[in-house]
Amino acid sequence: MTDKIKATLRDSAAMRWTALLLLALAMFCAYIFVDILSPIKDLMLSERGWDSTSFGTMQGSETFLNVFVFFLIFAGIILDKMGVRFTAVLSGTVMLIGALIKYYAISEAFKGSALDVWFTNNLNHIPVFEQLGVSPFYEGMPASAKVAAIGFMLFGCGTEMAGITVSRGIVKWFKGREMALAMGSEMALARLGVATCMIFSPFFAKLGGNIDVSRSVAFGVVLICIALMMFVVYFFMDKKLDSQTGEAEEKEDPFKISDLGKILTSMGFWLVALLCVLYYSAIFPFQKYAVNMLQCNLTFTDIPADSFWASSSVTIVQYIIMLLVAATAFMFNFMKKKVMKNSMLILSVASLVLYCYMGYMRQSAESIFAVFPLLAVGITPILGSYVDHKGKAASMLVLGSMLLILCHLTFAFVLPMFKDSQVGGVIVAYVTILVLGASFSLVPASLWPSVPKLVDAKIIGSAYALIFWIQNIGLWLFPLLIGKVLDKTNVGITDPTQLNYTAPLIMLAGLGGIALFIGLTLKVVDKKKHLGLEEPNIKQ
Repeated sequence: MTDKIKATLRDSAAMRWTALLLLALAMFCAYIFVDILSPIKDLMLSERGWDSTSFGTMQGSETFLNVFVFFLIFAGIILDKMGVRFTAVLSGTVMLIGALIKYYAISEAFKGSALDVWFTNNLNHIPVFEQLGVSPFYEGMPASAKVAAIGFMLFGCGTEMAGITVSRGIVKWFKGREMALAMGSEMALARLGVATCMIFSPFFAKLGGNIDVSRSVAFGVVLICIALMMFVVYFFMDKKLDSQTGEAEEKEDPFKISDLGKILTSMGFWLVALLCVLYYSAIFPFQKYAVNMLQCNLTFTDIPADSFWASSSVTIVQYIIMLLVAATAFMFNFMKKKVMKNSMLILSVASLVLYCYMGYMRQSAESIFAVFPLLAVGITPILGSYVDHKGKAASMLVLGSMLLILCHLTFAFVLPMFKDSQVGGVIVAYVTILVLGASFSLVPASLWPSVPKLVDAKIIGSAYALIFWIQNIGLWLFPLLIGKVLDKTNVGITDPTQLNYTAPLIMLAGLGGIALFIGLTLKVVDKKKHLGLEEPNIKQ
């Protein structure tokens, strides 16, 4: 009877996985909005007059306030003082405000408005930031891109706050249990947002044969509203849990600024943080240009307007197949009976092949890149479960770095060799994209669950915030750098589908090389200082 009285929501597998689902769905929606313009970069040039530099500057602005105004550090302090549920709802609200501003900037209503005129003539020279070379605006930057950047800055504050909140929430609900599996599963579901974005952003932009890029952003705004609702529901679940356990995050062992010193003096923390920024800088900024990179390195043929492959219905069908791939790959991890397990695997592989075939028949770069997270959905839970029960987190990070280098060099040198081979080029693209997605899945499965091993529980929110802040430096810098490198190495080229992406891809492969070195160093430090990164999360 006593055991029943002490049982809490997190003691129930169904309830803690429900909490995880709410957090994952919110991040799924956020991930869609993050890259909502990525698959229509070419349309932003033709419809809004953005070149690669303005596109990259706007995309990099997402993390500007987090990095240069230190908002993420404040977010971590807010999280540690106010708790998960308050910070979750706050982050959802900030995301929505930023998303609405970005929508207005991209909309037809902005064209020719008083704000359009004002932003065209102002915010061209930002003192101090301009001298340091980190200004989010510059002379000649389209007004729509400036206002979109402001909205994206606010959205970025919300989404990164949400990221550390979700990580802290998972630690709260799963510590001592299947934490790596939970973090891997959350990220696997959230990353389906990338595929959803790649498929539906162009779909809404071109709906009805009338191009309107603002429809894509409007689609994202609706999803951010849903994300906020998910956080509100989670708020009440989390409150119920605290009432059962007697915990009060904001009153128990209050946070002190001096606690940050404990984080900053940890060698293991710095190595994990550097690995994080290198990994994410080689992936997220690449996602923003990946569709355009494929457009430049693959040969596509025009599809007749009356063809099934050009219809809007094929988008829905392909997305359903994508969900089938993801669902069966994910369920494969949890099937106990061998027959069911094999059936799920066969169905998942067959669905993936069909999905890839449809992407090829659609002659669509965005449809091809949408395959990016699908392999990760299947293997991330496997990797998470392995880390929970066997360990080897640092070794997985080394493997991920090696795959990262291989994929970017393949995009840089191998893919262009197949430009004249329509089928061969698409096959090389598919395989490389799937492997890149798989390499990225090593991060949530191994890196994020390692952080609680490096710092005290009461400052875990601040530790995640510091890592996210360092990560955000790369997420601000590299979209901007890629855009500038593209413009510098493609002088005189006005067709956005004829750019040479070799230089940016070599740069990203270089990040993988540095990550490999740091990963090997982390293994040495872990062995010497007994950080426990190679040990399992679940102790027998």
